[in-house]
Amino acid sequence: MRLTVAQLLPELEVGGVEQGTLEIAEALVLAGHRAIVISAGGRLVPRLEALGATHITLPIGRKRLSSLGLVGALRDVFRRERVDLVHARSRLPAWLGWFARRGLPAQQQPRWVTTVHGPYTINRYSRIMVSGEAVIAISQFIREYIFRAYPGAVAASAVHLIPRGVDRARYPSGFTPDADWLANWQAGHPALAGRLPLVLPGRLTRWKGQEDFLELLARLLAAGLPVHGLLAGGAHPRKRAFEDELRARAAALGISERLSFLGQRSDLREVLAVSACAFSLTGAPEAFGRTTIEALSLGVPVIGYDHGGTGEILREVFPAGLVAPGDIGAAAERCAAFLAQRPAVPEVHPFTTERLQAATLAVYTALCASRGRPQWA
Repeated sequence: MRLTVAQLLPELEVGGVEQGTLEIAEALVLAGHRAIVISAGGRLVPRLEALGATHITLPIGRKRLSSLGLVGALRDVFRRERVDLVHARSRLPAWLGWFARRGLPAQQQPRWVTTVHGPYTINRYSRIMVSGEAVIAISQFIREYIFRAYPGAVAASAVHLIPRGVDRARYPSGFTPDADWLANWQAGHPALAGRLPLVLPGRLTRWKGQEDFLELLARLLAAGLPVHGLLAGGAHPRKRAFEDELRARAAALGISERLSFLGQRSDLREVLAVSACAFSLTGAPEAFGRTTIEALSLGVPVIGYDHGGTGEILREVFPAGLVAPGDIGAAAERCAAFLAQRPAVPEVHPFTTERLQAATLAVYTALCASRGRPQWA
């Protein structure tokens, strides 16, 4: 059975939701299905189209009353493209897609799938994300959130636990960046000479753990360890004040010369690969923890707080990296031990893109087989 699947999300910029959208579009095309993505567009559109998928530009992520006027346009897309299944990945696009679908005759309504990508604020607006005939949870933490936040809203049998994954071909264990990249890296970061890089990947925002990382770095330097901290992630234009706070805090701790702000990176894989250790020190549980599994896949040890998706990944793949949330002292001690004797990171783990793709397509085909496809005239 050849399906036409439309994925809905606000835009195609950088992020975990966007990455997952491309991964499923790729799997659909390779399996002989038709993949459509509807969003406001963004820098990932060329990559999507290179996979053989179709992008339709509609600003379905704009939080304004006028966005309700897009319901008719979405309905027209579903009808014109003869969509079999709609997969909503964000709240406003989900609401617009839900209204568009409900406006069609019953026999023409596409099957309805939602993915809960995070622990949204619990309210009626967020409830749309558990409205799917099939609901995908990206981690056990998110699965538990669904049932805690919306008891009785969705049957347990309709919730499918499908963790996010990493492409093992792109993130092989022992990966080494090429000579040109290494030469440019060394030339661009002379402060790293003779130092062991420690990296915290993530956009510069208060809950991502950069403040804890600075405290940890200060403790390691005070202990005489030859380390250098890397903050790999940019700040939103409206949140530059937090970056200024971090720089001021680094100066107060006396570690400014041993800390680099790398900004948003397109080469995070390479940055992770040359690091002695990576960190996940989020103040709140992460829904999954993509950079954690990316680092582990490369063979780089990760130290992370034992909560949310990061805790699940570490418990499964590298439990030696687990520390209690907020315990900076334990994280520093664990890092010192890892630097003294680098631990082995298992090469095999279940958090793969291939597994994510296969499980998602299985949800699509089972739903269309059990509930039927739209009867387009």
